[in-house]
Amino acid sequence: MDDDSMTGMVGTVTGTVRPGAVGEVMLAIRGGVEAFYAKPYDGEEVIPVGARCAVVDYRPHEASRTVFVTAMPDAV
Repeated sequence: MDDDSMTGMVGTVTGTVRPGAVGEVMLAIRGGVEAFYAKPYDGEEVIPVGARCAVVDYRPHEASRTVFVTAMPDAV
């Protein structure tokens, strides 16, 4: 999966995303759902398990299978 195709994907947090730790998100790709390590894009946000998030950046050569995410607002 290339860098550009990951950006903008929406996933579900399965391991809390927070500063100083590696969380986990599930993303629907390649005809299935796969787990990726996740870090907060801004370095400060905490995103709880079950929350929806958007991939803002993906740097596979820097951090294998790690996406940088931000929380998605709840639907109104």
